[in-house]
Amino acid sequence: MTVAAGPATGRAVLRRAVTGQTRYVVPAGLLATGHQAGEALVPVLIGVVVDEAVATGSGGALFGWLGVLGAVFLALSTSYRFAARAGERAAEQAAHEIRRELTGRILAPYGGAETQLPGALVSVATSDAGRVGAVNMAVTAGIAALAALVTTIVALLSMSVPLGLLILLGAPPVLVAAHLLGRPLQKRGAVEQENAALASGVAADLVAGLRVLKGIGAEPAALARYRVINRRSLAATLRAANAQGWHDGALLAITGVFIAAVALVGARLAAQGAISIGDLVAAVGLALFLFNPLSVVAWVNGQLALARASAARVAAVLSAPPAVPTGDADPAAPVRGELRFTGVAHGPLRIGDLRVAPGELLGLVTADPAAAGTLVRCLARESDPPQGTIALDGVPLTALDPDRVRAAVVTAAHDAVLFDGSVRDNVTAVGGPAGPVDAVLAATRLDEVARGLPSGLDTAVGERGRSLSGGQRQRVALARALVADPPVLVVHDPTTAVDAATESHVAAHLRRLRAGRTTLVVTTSPTLLAVTDRVVLLDAEGGTVSGRHGDLVAADKRYAATVLA
Repeated sequence: MTVAAGPATGRAVLRRAVTGQTRYVVPAGLLATGHQAGEALVPVLIGVVVDEAVATGSGGALFGWLGVLGAVFLALSTSYRFAARAGERAAEQAAHEIRRELTGRILAPYGGAETQLPGALVSVATSDAGRVGAVNMAVTAGIAALAALVTTIVALLSMSVPLGLLILLGAPPVLVAAHLLGRPLQKRGAVEQENAALASGVAADLVAGLRVLKGIGAEPAALARYRVINRRSLAATLRAANAQGWHDGALLAITGVFIAAVALVGARLAAQGAISIGDLVAAVGLALFLFNPLSVVAWVNGQLALARASAARVAAVLSAPPAVPTGDADPAAPVRGELRFTGVAHGPLRIGDLRVAPGELLGLVTADPAAAGTLVRCLARESDPPQGTIALDGVPLTALDPDRVRAAVVTAAHDAVLFDGSVRDNVTAVGGPAGPVDAVLAATRLDEVARGLPSGLDTAVGERGRSLSGGQRQRVALARALVADPPVLVVHDPTTAVDAATESHVAAHLRRLRAGRTTLVVTTSPTLLAVTDRVVLLDAEGGTVSGRHGDLVAADKRYAATVLA
């Protein structure tokens, strides 16, 4: 699946998170409204019981109204249960869809999002996505709180106009205060998430490179750097928690003063005889009940503040500019496999004019390893040359759909990463038509490696293949590329970590396995270059020297110095 990159904002992310779950949010909001309306009616009914049954001494009225009160409790409890279920489903579903969109953007063939640390991207796809999804619960709770306020205002107006007006005029300032108090929380929440993501990213990098760090004695320096970043993240988290505390405490204080004012006005009206004792009981109960919806308003405001900060981080990933243009054309069908380089200039890579014939097994040699790596990245469309064109069957790669390019041109870097799974999973985890697996295993001598592993081909390779040796990982990566059997295969130094006998074996079988398919072997290995149809030496100015390996060794000193060094 190709996810098109484009502008995204935090507001748009939040809006999609809610509107995309209307089938759950609407029922949840309606049920939550019923629940809160029922909660607000409970004090009113208790007041009616006092006036109609307790004050008159009527047992029949007492049991009748208690039955009504029980029915209300049954209805509101049922509404709450199903509202919470629908709200949670909306929150989790929204978070799941955001994670899917983020994953598609991060893994999109045109790149761009990988400028952030992997750990930071994981933080965005987990913590931030969860916060954005939780906005559905906040919306549901907010709707319910507003329903409770409306029900309370109507009930108080029916008992006493002054009490109703007090609620009607006092609630908006409380809501405005909640919004203003939420601004610092949003800012500090964003800083907290940024620092937490950075700490996660650095931690992931440290774990991935721990062996290397120990080998060069850089472990103390790396740990000291992580300690500084981690302390900075802790300080940001504490500041965000402090802001959350001030936000909630201040709103609770404002809410408490407001409720006390309602209770005092109600007591004065009862003392003056303007309302009955039952109305006073109902008014005090409603005043106490108001603490709940107003507290919910405070919680909703805090959740929205944190969600806005997280939505902005999600939007930053989704709108990251692509590393390469996407293109929308399809390669020729069937793919013949002709490659043409014209005036290519990209960093250390220079190719003036080079044609690779369909079905050719071509060796590419460059004295600069950086140029070789750049060439492989260009053919994989991880980056495009700022000058010149690379064409597949006469169509520039920049005009082709990236997914189609990846299916037609498979690149296998010398440091290819293995997936966490078994050896078999890694070899067969390819798209497109699969080649003969057994023949590939034999050609790379991976079958011999498997016989020495605890569970053969089903042996787990561990994260990034760490349970295997360098040579074993390289054979798995090469076998994976060969099994894909694409029209065009580009392999970069596929045998640098294997012994000479294995390298000779791979070279002898590579030609047979790739017969009739275009294959580029970017290497300086004489063993591999000797089996190619032709070898091209690239120089720093873009010029090329072409010929058979043996002829170039004898006739070109630069070539001999490069491949025989």
